[in-house]
Amino acid sequence: MANVAIRTKGLKALLDIRIGPGAALLSKDVKRIHLDFAFKSDGGHMGPRKFWRNHLPRLKYYNPTVSMTVNRTNDPTAPATLLIHFAPPSSSPSATASPAPSSSTTPSTAPSQHHPIDRIEAVDVRNMRDNEILTRVLELTEAVPYEATPEELAELKEVEDFKRSSGRDREAQARLNETRKQEQALLDQARGSAAKAI
Repeated sequence: MANVAIRTKGLKALLDIRIGPGAALLSKDVKRIHLDFAFKSDGGHMGPRKFWRNHLPRLKYYNPTVSMTVNRTNDPTAPATLLIHFAPPSSSPSATASPAPSSSTTPSTAPSQHHPIDRIEAVDVRNMRDNEILTRVLELTEAVPYEATPEELAELKEVEDFKRSSGRDREAQARLNETRKQEQALLDQARGSAAKAI
């Protein structure tokens, strides 16, 4: 059986995916979300990068049938754009449709389960903060935020309590180690003085 710290870390990772900003159900007519930004965060690409790291995994968790692709370029002067593809409401597949692909090597690569596109909303995300990008996505897609259950909130509180107690334990252990070092230094000094006296 894994120790408590490992299990708590795993639980925290699961809760981070299920709860927090970006945990939302997109409208049924959203078919694809595509994000373009540079590898380096220079030139206003930090917000898109943080959006990709922090918010896109939660959006994908709650919307597995929506294709979410990311194209990262080496050119820091390249535009940072977010494209949201909408399909006509009549062609929306059921919620039980198989998941769409999650990555693309080029921005022109279409998902294999391609649906006709009704419209595309383009957002220039250069120099935008990750929270601003998320707010814009939720507005454009008319997303419904996920409300955490009492059980999930209790689990989250348990993890936070464990982190606080771990911090206190680390501080107490550090003080104990410092005391031991000081005692050892005094003993070494006393032994050195006794050896010189002989």
